[in-house]
Amino acid sequence: MARYVAEKVVSAIVTIFAASLLAFLILRAVPSNPARLIAGPFATDDVIKSIERQLDLDKPLPIQYLDYVANFLRGDWGFSYSAGEPVFRQIAERLPASVELAIFAFALAFVGALAVTVLASYSRSQLADGAIRLASFLCVGLPPFWISLILLVVFFEQLNWLPGPVGRGPEPSPIHTGLFTLDATLNGQWATLLADIQSLTLPSVALALAPMGYLIRLLRVNLLDVENEPFVTVLRAKGVRPLKVHFAHILPNAFIPTLTAGGLILAQLLGGSVLVESVFAWPGVGSLVMDGVLRQDYAVVQAFIMLSAAIYICVNLGVDVLYGYVDPRTRRSE
Repeated sequence: MARYVAEKVVSAIVTIFAASLLAFLILRAVPSNPARLIAGPFATDDVIKSIERQLDLDKPLPIQYLDYVANFLRGDWGFSYSAGEPVFRQIAERLPASVELAIFAFALAFVGALAVTVLASYSRSQLADGAIRLASFLCVGLPPFWISLILLVVFFEQLNWLPGPVGRGPEPSPIHTGLFTLDATLNGQWATLLADIQSLTLPSVALALAPMGYLIRLLRVNLLDVENEPFVTVLRAKGVRPLKVHFAHILPNAFIPTLTAGGLILAQLLGGSVLVESVFAWPGVGSLVMDGVLRQDYAVVQAFIMLSAAIYICVNLGVDVLYGYVDPRTRRSE
């Protein structure tokens, strides 16, 4: 197992460096000069060259890349001239909001997919199976941006059941983790907790529907495959209760492949959803990047690409290691 984990860690490190190199080259290929964007359209050539020296843009590309990686690892992610503060501080302030939204969306997607698929497969109803298949196709096919607008129109404007695009709910006091729902729970502020959950509901649902549709389709196929395995036939022939066969034997075996998909979905959500956060005025990393793109803030976009790649790869690494423990057959090296 140790060799299996070591191989996965080395592979993750190589992938992170490859992603950093790709992000570095793509941003350098954009036909715009960061120094010109910072100085403005009327700056002289001397001013532009001075800013280029400050940003180390006058150095060869290999040196720029090595400096970029070294600075990122030290926590120096550049300076946002549009906001007038370091990029690391900006992302650190907004990351808890994105993490909280991602966790809620992932929980909705995973629990919803599991509940719907298991109940439909256990009931063996053709009508229920057809309904969840149709629902999964709709969830996967509908854009989260469009779903966000529909949810706002229905539940905020028409029914007035949930808050509109006003960002996060009330801030608990004191702040321990930056996750408002967790801090409100730790502080015993139940009214604040309820208000924060209400603020999270619509953006979480908008983000959760597409992953839930994908997980429903995946889990349904896995359940059908396991149900046809010989060991299931033997268990039924021995007279084992159908409920025990389904939940103690079929579901655990069908659930294993879903771990990988669930990890990748969580990593994708943690990377932030730019459009959904923008619709709901959610003060997360996604809306920060949208502002950075509109302002052509070079440092913010570069740091976001690198951070998203690192989160995605690290979560995938954790899932691979967990998969190795759950299913020893995946340890190819041992």
